[in-house]
Amino acid sequence: MKKLVLITVLALSVVVTACSGGSGTTSKGAATATTEPSATAGSDAGKDDNKQEEPIEVRIMSHFFGATPPSKDNAVELEIEKATNTKLNIEWNSAQNYQDKLNVVLASGDFPDLMLVPNTNPLQNAVFARAATEGAFWDVSPYIDDYPNIKNKIPATAWDLTKINGGNYVIPRPRPSEGESFFVLRKDWLDNVGLGMPTTSHELYEVLKAFTENDPDQNGKKDTVGFVGNVTEDGMGDFVHFESIFTGINGEWGEKNGELVFSAFLPEMRESIEYVTRAYKEGLIAQDFASLQLSQSKEIFSAGKAGARVEKTGAFQEYYNIFVENSPDFEFTNLYPVTNINGYNTKGPGFSGGNAIPKTVPEEKMKKILAMIDSWMEDDVFALHQGLEGTHYKVENGEKVFDSVQQQKDGVGEYNQIVYVADPYANTVKLTFPKEAQELYAQIQDERAKTGVASIGTSLVSEAGRTYLPGLRKDLTDLKIKIILGVESITAWDALIEKVKNDSKMQTVIAEIEEAYKNLKQ
Repeated sequence: MKKLVLITVLALSVVVTACSGGSGTTSKGAATATTEPSATAGSDAGKDDNKQEEPIEVRIMSHFFGATPPSKDNAVELEIEKATNTKLNIEWNSAQNYQDKLNVVLASGDFPDLMLVPNTNPLQNAVFARAATEGAFWDVSPYIDDYPNIKNKIPATAWDLTKINGGNYVIPRPRPSEGESFFVLRKDWLDNVGLGMPTTSHELYEVLKAFTENDPDQNGKKDTVGFVGNVTEDGMGDFVHFESIFTGINGEWGEKNGELVFSAFLPEMRESIEYVTRAYKEGLIAQDFASLQLSQSKEIFSAGKAGARVEKTGAFQEYYNIFVENSPDFEFTNLYPVTNINGYNTKGPGFSGGNAIPKTVPEEKMKKILAMIDSWMEDDVFALHQGLEGTHYKVENGEKVFDSVQQQKDGVGEYNQIVYVADPYANTVKLTFPKEAQELYAQIQDERAKTGVASIGTSLVSEAGRTYLPGLRKDLTDLKIKIILGVESITAWDALIEKVKNDSKMQTVIAEIEEAYKNLKQ
């Protein structure tokens, strides 16, 4: 098993932040950095420009996950501007509603200079993909060799998986493939109800039942629930993990016995719906799950009213800060990530969305924006996402000691949504975590890596599916929710699946996806 270096290396290495907008990660896999950015920070592609040219104004549209985005012209942003020779005009939008905002902008043609396409794979955004193929965005593939950080710090697989007709119309946002969101449990509640960490769906059910019925917080009241999560506009959100532990598939498409399959067609999908329906009927799941927003489900967990949810380990600091405020003796490792259920856990694609530059931006400015990103990916500039010394951290015995509350208040980690440099443990470990928690969570990630399942459908695109699948996803999601709530019976699922299997449009989608999968494997 790989070991996590936690002491002397910390003082020498860059610490980076996860896509959730949290604080710095472990130094494992990070590069050595200086402590403060210089005015000429960046790659050779941008250094001469920094010395000779006036700062360029760059209008950026992105999203944020925290309570509030960074304030305009805050001290961290000013340092980023100085290091990248820019004047930034960042339009921050809530991640909850960003997709709607993006669709409005794509329809209007009023494009910023740099815009986030947040879909796990931008190819899946039909409006963007169509606009890109019609010439609305720059293909950056002929230029990336001139920007060493962009070329070398973004995996080649990310560039390959985001190609549209051979062109790269987004700059992929690199992400670690391990440490994706999965089930998280309250370890102290497990101890209180006398159960161990679950490894099967049956054991998980027993845990959720005990968290609901056996007074896990020991307050003498029946006021807790096993699991809290939320669904999204186009899918089952957190509840897809219940589906995946039955199907063994990450996403809509997977391979079974050497053949490509649509996961909704599998009998295991039906079993997962029955599993969740039973759990809901017995009160083991938050009864208002269908209407909960992401922030609300997080609040319920943070308030100690639920014992399990789906989350990345790297996001634990936010929860811990609330727990320890209410219970000063609360231990960080009471927030415990599950390793596997039924031998399954989730592996990511190594990137998450990308940033696109519209053709409304002239070529020379487009190159300067690439130079900005390249400079921003320099170790000392990217380290600004942790904040500033004296405000967001102090140095003691050669190590940075972070004020995570101030980091979250100022939203400094939200800059990860614009530029990111991936650390393999970025989803899992933060330097603000106690060292025993860093070691534990890294070990769990290493164990997960042995059995993690990636989505093979990330880069599989069907032209027929662009119009057909969104409606089907909504129909499937709506029916799942109705069955869970008791409005429909499971036989309604059987009828819908049989109808979809016989739909000629779905058969066309399957044929196109199979062809795309065959080409991908060649």
